[in-house]
Amino acid sequence: MIPLKDDTPSALRPYVTTSLIAVCCAVFLWQRSLDAAMSRRVVAALGAIPAVLLTDARLPPDLQWIPRYASPFTSMFLHGGWLHLLGNMLYLWIYGDNVEDSMGHARYLLFYVLCGAAAICAQALSQPHSAYPIIGASGAISGVLGAYLLLFPRAQVLTLVLLPFFFTTLRLPAMLLLLLWFAVQLVSDLAVHGGGSSVAFRAHIGGFLAGMLLVPLFKRREVPLFAP
Repeated sequence: MIPLKDDTPSALRPYVTTSLIAVCCAVFLWQRSLDAAMSRRVVAALGAIPAVLLTDARLPPDLQWIPRYASPFTSMFLHGGWLHLLGNMLYLWIYGDNVEDSMGHARYLLFYVLCGAAAICAQALSQPHSAYPIIGASGAISGVLGAYLLLFPRAQVLTLVLLPFFFTTLRLPAMLLLLLWFAVQLVSDLAVHGGGSSVAFRAHIGGFLAGMLLVPLFKRREVPLFAP
């Protein structure tokens, strides 16, 4: 199921959401302009590597472009391919404007960054000796999804449903879609536990839970949770 559009209007122009999308796309195009060797160096230098964050492991001097504790933030703007980027940006575009509207621009940006950092921590703590870089905006966007679940659970989302030899569109409640999405992350994490995966499911889980926990602190006082 692929969300296409929600029915919740925004009073504010989503400047932060659109800026985040623009920056992620610009960085990805920069990544694509590099040769394969340099692209790998960028991911190693700017991705969040659990072993570098949590143990005595260090990158070679020629890859120490930033302080190691800055990597959870730089990693949010790197992506591994077109599907990785487009999937993340679609979710951010659909759900981010309403969450930004509920918080205001500055608080939403801080919320987004904190959810992304929490997502990296959740993934890194589960594999503290991993040398594989964690990249992508999906952890931070998972926090946006968690916030949307509490703010607009009854919103209707136009959804593309893909089945073998058949597809259709349905309007489904945001609560159903987001809880199903979260359940898929949990089941997927259990399925690959111990076997490794190129998808950071625990980052998704950690970001989502962080979003749910942080939204009461970041939303404007007059904005209710569980809006009708």
